Amino acid sequence: MTVFFQSHFFLQHETGNHPECSDRLKNIFDLLSTEIISDLIRIDNQRNATIQEIQLVHSPEYLNEIKQFCTEGGGRVESDTVVSLHSYEVACHAAGCALEAVKQVLEGQTQRAFCAIRPPGHHALIDQAMGFCLLNNVAIAARHAIERYQLRRVLIVDWDVHHGNGTQDIFYEDENVHFFSVHRAPFYPGTGAANETGVGKGLGTIWNLPLAFGISRDDYFSRFERMLVDAAQRCRPELILISAGFDAHREDPVGSLGLESDDFGELTRIVLSTANEYCEGRVVSLLEGGYNPQKLAESTVSHLTILSDA
Repeated sequence: MTVFFQSHFFLQHETGNHPECSDRLKNIFDLLSTEIISDLIRIDNQRNATIQEIQLVHSPEYLNEIKQFCTEGGGRVESDTVVSLHSYEVACHAAGCALEAVKQVLEGQTQRAFCAIRPPGHHALIDQAMGFCLLNNVAIAARHAIERYQLRRVLIVDWDVHHGNGTQDIFYEDENVHFFSVHRAPFYPGTGAANETGVGKGLGTIWNLPLAFGISRDDYFSRFERMLVDAAQRCRPELILISAGFDAHREDPVGSLGLESDDFGELTRIVLSTANEYCEGRVVSLLEGGYNPQKLAESTVSHLTILSDA
């Protein structure tokens, strides 16, 4: 069984004509209303992350700053990132959704979960918003799994077209969280070189697969699978988290790495094969990028179909 977490409160993060807009989720909700996906349970998220849970990753000073900025009406918190009156509350709701998904998976209520959340998170740093992201949802989820459930090995798989620099930075010296990112390069945010592998206790826990624009889809899949197998053998994860960005789609206006909507089902199959081998199929997937609302919805349905059928 797979749980699909949703909430119309995520639409209250109002960004105007910004690429990261509420139409992204509306298109997912609309398409899912016409699709029948077996073993998919839809749940309205009721949970906000507490300040203590968010501070597993983010500094108190940053949280106070972003909360006040939103309370005063918002605007551009940095060059790429727009917030409005309710954006901080919505971001806490998104992080809470990720935590609820981890809870249900690790407590055996479901084997897999997908969180249709916004704003996205993988660019957010400990003390800085960046790249449309306010709170690093996947990092908060990983830390929560370790602190609350005493996991020792969590693997984050990030297939967003942009390198998850925030997630990498947060766990760069962490021996408990391994981070594997496949992304377009050279491209925003300019990080994610193959030689970025972690330092100190985290040395060897960072796995970067930078790919040039124009790579064939077959080559993408084979290289993705090969490096994921290597990362999983090293990590032997007890839980896999996916930063599921869909902006590698060939029609995405912000990214693109030549993928089709159905290709995200293939990426899902590869990750689930690894999860079944190492962690009894336990996977929590969190929405990141994807800025062509129609193609985002199609890609999400492809992802959910495989996630639910495994």
